[in-house]
Amino acid sequence: MSGASKLSLVEGSFEELAAELAAYIDSIKGEGSTVAADISPLLADTEKTDEQTAPSTRTTDRDAVLKKLVTGSVVLNNAPEKELQAAYNLLIHLISQSEDPDTYLPHICRYLTSPITSSAHNGSGIALGVLGTLFNTVQPDDETRYHVLLAVIELIKQSENFETLKPQLRNVDDWIASWELEPSEARKLYLAIADAAVAAKQSEESYFFLLKSLRTLQDDATSAEARGLATRALKVAFQNEKHFDFQDLIALDAVQALRKTDQVWIELLEVFSAETYDDFQDFKETNSSFLSENTLDEALLDNKIRLLTLASLASQASQTRTLPYAAIAKALHVPTDDVELWVIDSIRRGLVEGKLSQQKQEFLIHRSTYRVFGENQWREVASRLETWRSSLHNVLAVIRAQKEEFARDKEAALAGQANNNSNEHGGYNHRGGNQGYNRNQRQRNAPPPQAVEVE
Repeated sequence: MSGASKLSLVEGSFEELAAELAAYIDSIKGEGSTVAADISPLLADTEKTDEQTAPSTRTTDRDAVLKKLVTGSVVLNNAPEKELQAAYNLLIHLISQSEDPDTYLPHICRYLTSPITSSAHNGSGIALGVLGTLFNTVQPDDETRYHVLLAVIELIKQSENFETLKPQLRNVDDWIASWELEPSEARKLYLAIADAAVAAKQSEESYFFLLKSLRTLQDDATSAEARGLATRALKVAFQNEKHFDFQDLIALDAVQALRKTDQVWIELLEVFSAETYDDFQDFKETNSSFLSENTLDEALLDNKIRLLTLASLASQASQTRTLPYAAIAKALHVPTDDVELWVIDSIRRGLVEGKLSQQKQEFLIHRSTYRVFGENQWREVASRLETWRSSLHNVLAVIRAQKEEFARDKEAALAGQANNNSNEHGGYNHRGGNQGYNRNQRQRNAPPPQAVEVE
């Protein structure tokens, strides 16, 4: 897996390492084990002369050796804890030198998903480490990774350590595309993840991947497998106390195909998709044993349909924006004193938003969830958008008028200031100006000065 350490470099030739691993397997199996003896003749060099070169080359029948080693490696789960991972890594290194590693890797995956008897507490962690090494040594687009990932998921299911897998779930669809899996293979992977999530009590993740597996059956929606998965998905959705949206199920062909084989499931789905608490009571009267036969929790379903009924009431009262306590109590078949508890629970579930008024005995609705979004709901959205559009036009008109008025006021203020400046600095000074003018004029008209003779 991404983030796991890759296999460290192992020194030595194939023959040397194979003989070493065979001897180690014999030591674990004990007296009577002959793996080393069986592969010894196969490791013996055989002469093979190249027609174009005089020197002879030496080859080993590696596939024959690997078959013996992989078959004998079933006992590695009994190896001491501190040696177990190293032994498996050595085996993986040898397998990687084969022309067709895919022949042997599924066996390794099967061994690693079996109990590791030598380490009851750390066995799963060791096995996950080996599988992580194996996953990272395979090319990203190699389908072999698919088989390794299935083994990883099985180990996580056994150990209920789903948090280890969670960070990788966002890559699953990309891996499926990269490996070019068939729909049946993708479905197997999705179901494995869903089962691991169930074991770890991760109901939302389980439901999510269960739906993904159902979507791979769109072209075969009437098959027995599709029927089984569809009813399983319905049951999970009904039993999950946090799940209130059933439109994703209604849209699936495999679920719609139940109309011909399991009509009662469809009737129950329609009740929880769009109907009320009263309708659910009618359903139970008509199908008195259905819930018990399918191990559905009646009390849980009663609570869920009450919350959904409250959401429907709120969406229907969206124009008046208020919902009397009495109307809620009547629809939910609960005492008026309990109405506030149901409203608070509905708010906590995200179905409605609003404010309770004890004084007025009413619920002021801020937001409500539509259980079915059809033509009427689209019309309401269109109406609200048109109202907002008109309001925005009015706001823009007011802003535009204010801007124009501000511009006019500013222009008038600038004009007034200009007039004031002209009067202060550019006007005619009657007193000072005339005196200056007359004095200059007299100076220009006066006769030239005469010489003065001094006796």
